Amino acid sequence: MFNLGKIAIIGSGSWATAIAKIIVEHTHHIGWFFRKDDRIEAFRRIGHNPAYLTSVRFDMREIAFSSDINRIVQDYDTLVFVTPSPYLKPLLKKLRHKLSSKFVVTAIKGIVADENLVCSEFFHEVYGVPEENLAVIGGPSHAEEVAMERLTYLTVGCSDTDKARAFTEVLTSAYVKTKTSPDVLGIEYASVLKNVYAIAAGICSGLKYGDNFQAVLISNAMQEMERFLCTINPIERSIIDSVYLGDQLVTGYSKFSRNHTFGTMIGKGYSVKSAQIEMEMIAEGYFGTKCMKEINRHLHVNMPILDAVYNILYERISPQIEIKLLTDSFR
Repeated sequence: MFNLGKIAIIGSGSWATAIAKIIVEHTHHIGWFFRKDDRIEAFRRIGHNPAYLTSVRFDMREIAFSSDINRIVQDYDTLVFVTPSPYLKPLLKKLRHKLSSKFVVTAIKGIVADENLVCSEFFHEVYGVPEENLAVIGGPSHAEEVAMERLTYLTVGCSDTDKARAFTEVLTSAYVKTKTSPDVLGIEYASVLKNVYAIAAGICSGLKYGDNFQAVLISNAMQEMERFLCTINPIERSIIDSVYLGDQLVTGYSKFSRNHTFGTMIGKGYSVKSAQIEMEMIAEGYFGTKCMKEINRHLHVNMPILDAVYNILYERISPQIEIKLLTDSFR
């Protein structure tokens, strides 16, 4: 089986913390990149992430922290990127070491700003990482539930089956079940779109649409997602698989969903800026909506839900008007 070598986590948010918890239980050593030294100092002092998933405690002897991205890339073989998508490009600009020999795993559910590329495409096209050295983590997986060790199913996508299986070994536990998939692009684009559709579901919730309509909305969203995925990566897949439908359902309905919360605030009348300020956390779907709209300008896939969310967030069209037009297009 493929040797993952030493594993490092790059990112300090809730999902990064959840993945670190899962992996360190197997490896008993990880490197961990934090942007801010004061966060590292606080983590070491109190034994847990000072800002996210504070109930998850770590053995400090098992973690090598660093705020130097070059040191992390130089010293570790498998790099798990879990930063918010808007931060990835500025972070990588600081690199002086090549990534092409590393096994790069992305757990970022967003698109690289100004590039309109999902992260695996970005690592491959800009940093020369071979496709067989790129993997993605997908599936319905709220970090908060991982922290509580509630049963979670994850999918590792990679074109190299042996490498995908090797990485599932460090994820599998009593509360995490795993499987592999070759559909790297499909998993990544689905993870972007599900955030957009979760915002749509939140907007409808804020507008007092009921469960009956929410079911129709998500049904249409999955049809829209499938049309897009079949265009961008036309391989055989089942859209009802947990990495597609399952991830959409948990993001569209759960109380832990940032994107649903963000959408609900918009539906209740908040401006985009005021909703972002009050949340104090990034809703990836806000950025993903703009990027997906720009990507689809070249593909011309029929995506009325994406268009509606874009019009509400970026064109400042009334949510009441836009969602009413959307309801008239559903059957």
